[in-house]
Amino acid sequence: MLSDDEFVAFLDVRPVFPGHVLLVPREHHRTFADLPPTLVAPLFSRAQRLSVAVPEAMEAVGTFVAMNNVVSQSVPHLHVHVVPRSPKDGLRGFFWPRTRYDGDDHLAATGAAIRAALEG
Repeated sequence: MLSDDEFVAFLDVRPVFPGHVLLVPREHHRTFADLPPTLVAPLFSRAQRLSVAVPEAMEAVGTFVAMNNVVSQSVPHLHVHVVPRSPKDGLRGFFWPRTRYDGDDHLAATGAAIRAALEG
């Protein structure tokens, strides 16, 4: 499928839909935060290539591209999911129920907390 010195992609043995691909770095990195900055662009470049190839091969309309970090990460090795998608394919709840902020103050405080974490 896709294999080079830095990454390998293969079919998920328990796919959401046939054609569900996992892209992984060859070196062990547990989460996205652990991935060296020099590998971030190459990872996303390969994920982008797969996001074109998977729907073409599976006669799908598009893809869902995602990665879990710690929570819901069933294998403690960084991996990107590239899942073929089509309208009305039955995939529901993959992103769980959405919530709302408790108002403008809650929204502003949340943004401020993330900005502070980025700066610190």
